[in-house]
Amino acid sequence: MYLIVGLGNPGKKYDGTKHNMGFDVLDEIIDRNHISLSGTAMKAMYGKGVVGGQKAVLIKPMTYMNLSGEAVGEYVRYYKIDPENELLVIYDDIDTEPGHLRIRKKGSAGGHNGMKNIIAHVGTDKFARIRVGIGAKPDRWDLADYVLAPFPKEVRADVDDAIHRAAQAAEMIAEGDIEKAMNLYNG
Repeated sequence: MYLIVGLGNPGKKYDGTKHNMGFDVLDEIIDRNHISLSGTAMKAMYGKGVVGGQKAVLIKPMTYMNLSGEAVGEYVRYYKIDPENELLVIYDDIDTEPGHLRIRKKGSAGGHNGMKNIIAHVGTDKFARIRVGIGAKPDRWDLADYVLAPFPKEVRADVDDAIHRAAQAAEMIAEGDIEKAMNLYNG
């Protein structure tokens, strides 16, 4: 069983913001694989289905970004997920340009508070992740204001393409081919 997590903030006011990139990619995976988010449990909306030929649970933590680990940790324990082989987390990355992806098998939180919390609750940083670029914040902008703002129109097409490619990469990772996903989609 695979656990696929999209990070974001719950509520309509956060729809379409940079920080909800993980939710946006999860929605694309759900659409592509005809899965519905059918319930709420353990601090997350969830759906079950097949992704990349594997049984999967897909979740959107409802704890707000910085406490995402609370939900992820509960799902990892409940479903007896092996993080190194059965967990994928998808989230926004200010260190990557809009439209670009960075896929890794493991790694630090890199300053992302949601990832810090997940690592703390899961007990390891050895799990797959797809970072979707949102670009660096402009000078004189507050970081929270930047990540909670929508994308400018001039990069929206690149962002939509990145969401599509991140969903394809997630399917490859669930199939067990993270190396192929890294080779095809990183950069």
